[in-house]
Amino acid sequence: MSPTAPALRVTATSPSRCRRCGNRIDLYPRTDQRPIALHPAELTAAHVPESCHWHLSGGIAHPHGDGSAWCRIPHAVLCPRRTPTCRMSPCLEAVRRQLAVRTRRLTDTGAFTPALPVGGSAPGADTDVPDRPVVQMLLCRYVAERPVRGLRCVAQTRHHRCTNPVLAPTGPAGTWRLLPTGPKRGQLALPDTPMAVYDLGHLPYGEQLRWRTQHCSAHAAAPSVADLALAGSQPFAPLLHAAHIHTRLPHPPARRHGRG
Repeated sequence: MSPTAPALRVTATSPSRCRRCGNRIDLYPRTDQRPIALHPAELTAAHVPESCHWHLSGGIAHPHGDGSAWCRIPHAVLCPRRTPTCRMSPCLEAVRRQLAVRTRRLTDTGAFTPALPVGGSAPGADTDVPDRPVVQMLLCRYVAERPVRGLRCVAQTRHHRCTNPVLAPTGPAGTWRLLPTGPKRGQLALPDTPMAVYDLGHLPYGEQLRWRTQHCSAHAAAPSVADLALAGSQPFAPLLHAAHIHTRLPHPPARRHGRG
């Protein structure tokens, strides 16, 4: 196989995974800095439609082949929770089936909970709530893996992953606020447009740490309990996560008690 450039990673212990199917993805920037999720393995170029050929050069993803017998392919083409966007060869169908089996296994063991469909919402949920909100805690900003109300504890119970939400039914919670986008140190600047942020900065340190580790109130009080999954939040980067910047507060706007 041809050499591949290093993918964009959050940390070495926090691999990127598709929010729809739970399978691993590799994130790379395109020439315009927009990220694209690629399937982590190279495929035989002859088995992939030319319109789906991608290759890496200098850590940048390019939407065409590089003349070799191998190519990369967008994960969206193979994701078992998406409708195929191109002609599927027997080889691609086989990979897609393998990913579907893995998704079922991850779901059955409680290691993965599928995200809501794009544009969908849970019954009784507020409208305009970001599907991946920017959350401010411990003096940093993170992009959550799903809406605030949908964040689920990652701790392990006797037989499966905890089903409790991170957002406690009672007690303190965050507040939706419009805050400047503001680049962090070492990041390129974007126009300083206000964006909707679920702010937890006013909560006690222990509560902010509970959100950062993605634990329910019960498991936050039992630190010896092991985790069955990784916390799904990623450090917020304005350019990388531009698609998740919302310039309006959820409706109804910032509730008095900060319910997300």
